[in-house]
This record gives sequence, C-alpha cells and structure tokens, in this order.
Amino acid sequence: MATRRYQHVLDIQQAAALLDAMANANRLHILDILSRTEMSVGHLAKTIGVSQSVLSQHLAKLRNANLVQRRRDAQNVYYSCPSKPVVKLLDILAESFEGEHEGARRNA
Repeated sequence: MATRRYQHVLDIQQAAALLDAMANANRLHILDILSRTEMSVGHLAKTIGVSQSVLSQHLAKLRNANLVQRRRDAQNVYYSCPSKPVVKLLDILAESFEGEHEGARRNA
C-alpha cells in the first residue's frame, strides 16, 4: 500500500479556528468586503445591513481570530482583512459556486 505524502502539514486547530470564525453569513460577508477594501464601521454596517452593535460582535470574533485589522483615525475606526488564508478561501468559494446561480435561474 502506497503512503500518501503531503507537501504541507495542516495545523488542524488553526484551520478549525479560521473556519469557525468564517462560519457565519454576516462574518463571511464582512470578510469578503474587507478583503477588497478598508472600510469604516459605520459604512460597513450600512453595507451589510446590520446594526453597529451586531457588527461590533462579529468584528470582535474576527479580531480574536486575527482575521481583521483595526485602524483608528480620529473618531473613525477602519477595518481591513489582510489575511492571505482568508483571501484564498474566499477565492475558492467564489470559484466553487461560480455559475450555480445561473443554472438555478435556468432551471426555475
């Protein structure tokens, strides 16, 4: 029986923490936006359609997982997502679901 060799060893705990932090539709939406641009808390709350208190809870979880960075400029707080693993996962998700919506519309 051949032994399969992996080029990279997966850190299971780190991967589970990353997926746990991303496993919410609002947090996934937040990461998708912040992986492309820096945004203020107020603008981000309006963009995803949640209150600032709900957004703050999601951002706290993402900060605790080290997936977003916070920058303060006077009275405003800005967030961004420079995490390469998050960007890679978002790209994989986008590619995985590419075309599914068109197929669903054609079959409806």
